[in-house]
Amino acid sequence: MRRMLALAATSGLLAGTLFSSATVLAQGADQDLVKRGEYLVTAGDCVACHTGPEGKKFAGNYALNTPIGKIMTPNLTPDKETGLGNWSEEEFYRAFHDGIGKDGSYLYPAFPFAWYTKVTRDDVKAIYAYLQSLEPVKNPRKASEIPFPFSIRTALVTWRTAFFTAGEFKPDPNASAEVNRGGYLVEGLGHCGMCHNENKIVGNSGLAGKLGGGVIDGWYAPNITPDDHQGIGSWTDEQVATYLKTGAAPGNKPGVAAGPMRQTIEESLSKLTDADIKAMVAYLRTQKAKETYKVKDLQAFDQPNAPGASVYLSYCSSCHKPDGRGVEGAIPALAGNTSVQSAGPQTVINVVLGGLAAQNGYASMPAVGQGMTDQQIAAVTDYVRNSWGNKAPVISDKGVVSDARANIQTMLAGNAACSAVGNANLARAIEATGTAEQLKSLKQEEFVPRLNAILPKLKAEAAGASDDDIVNGLTATFCRVAKDTNFYADAPWHAVIGSFGNVAYSQLKSPEKQASTQVPAGPAPSRN
Repeated sequence: MRRMLALAATSGLLAGTLFSSATVLAQGADQDLVKRGEYLVTAGDCVACHTGPEGKKFAGNYALNTPIGKIMTPNLTPDKETGLGNWSEEEFYRAFHDGIGKDGSYLYPAFPFAWYTKVTRDDVKAIYAYLQSLEPVKNPRKASEIPFPFSIRTALVTWRTAFFTAGEFKPDPNASAEVNRGGYLVEGLGHCGMCHNENKIVGNSGLAGKLGGGVIDGWYAPNITPDDHQGIGSWTDEQVATYLKTGAAPGNKPGVAAGPMRQTIEESLSKLTDADIKAMVAYLRTQKAKETYKVKDLQAFDQPNAPGASVYLSYCSSCHKPDGRGVEGAIPALAGNTSVQSAGPQTVINVVLGGLAAQNGYASMPAVGQGMTDQQIAAVTDYVRNSWGNKAPVISDKGVVSDARANIQTMLAGNAACSAVGNANLARAIEATGTAEQLKSLKQEEFVPRLNAILPKLKAEAAGASDDDIVNGLTATFCRVAKDTNFYADAPWHAVIGSFGNVAYSQLKSPEKQASTQVPAGPAPSRN
């Protein structure tokens, strides 16, 4: 090395060559660091909380509804005025590891630093490098709505003293490298307990009902401990791993992911390596099985005479079948579904009210609850959670349905904006084939022949688009061209769009069948 430096000093050309090589190597190292940081940010699903309604990724202003009020998330782009542009790496590490902001104030635990503190300094450095590589977005942070006394940040010292201890993840010397890697992800960047712990306000402490399930943002995050009935104890490793990757699993055991979990899978877990997913499963297997309710303490549920039986037969049985087994590969089973049997009924209620988009080859589910009373929804929720061998607590808080109705906003429910066509190739194909124009002013009896004419051309034009993409893209397009017209004024919109989505799925899968699996989503949409 000394000889090289001496030669460089006597030769301007050689010095320039050495300098250029060193620069390239440094840039390569920086790019590797940024790339690793991107993976780690994905593992932490940072985009979910730091992307507001305007859709500017990582620019913040997403409203977190917490027990202490509404907290607006900050801008993570390197904008110098409104983002992290003037943050040093050390200041970023202190926020990530210790929960202390640039100005020295305590951060609210809505930011999961109680989990992120377990992330190594090298990984935090990579995360910082990636965020600093983003395009700056000027987006001033909106004011949070936190009432007194929670608005006084110094009061957070009580919470920190009781529940927060800073410190990186410590591998278990008696566990395998795979289990320790899974623990690092689950307990750190994955911050799984943020949703799946029973008590959210106490962070990741032992008092939090660790991974035993709990309510988050109006949804129920289920028990993910190895309990046989309420958790993942009866799932195979393949089922758990496939569910984390795709939102569904072989055997229909967990049904399909909905709500925040579906978003987490789409934005984060589906993008992790198979090795990391397997490691997370291996770690979850080592956790203590936890019962969130005792089966012996459940209220007696007389299935044949249950109030929800008639509701189920009217609204649900044509797809999910009278025995709750669904249709393999098309309609998820309810019988034996561990998600259905969670301690809380919120997820079932939200799906009934808001419907589900097509995913993992399963048909979309209409928002049938929009045509039901709160009492009917409560009754049918109790019915499916306690029939065909299912066992779960019956609803005790009758206000849970009305609360969900007030908060659920989806395209299928008819109370939210029409979704965008998520697949770019499909969006171009819809434009190129004039599909939107062909979906205008259709009578219900025209759904089948019109879709049969559209689908072959659309599939040919949108090479690579999945069946899920096509069903959801067509439904979103139909929503855009039909929702705000008077053409369907004589029928509930949730029934119209639910019927359309179901016909689209049926004709895509079996064009020769005249939509035999249509869901009775309420009064039939018609136009004379």
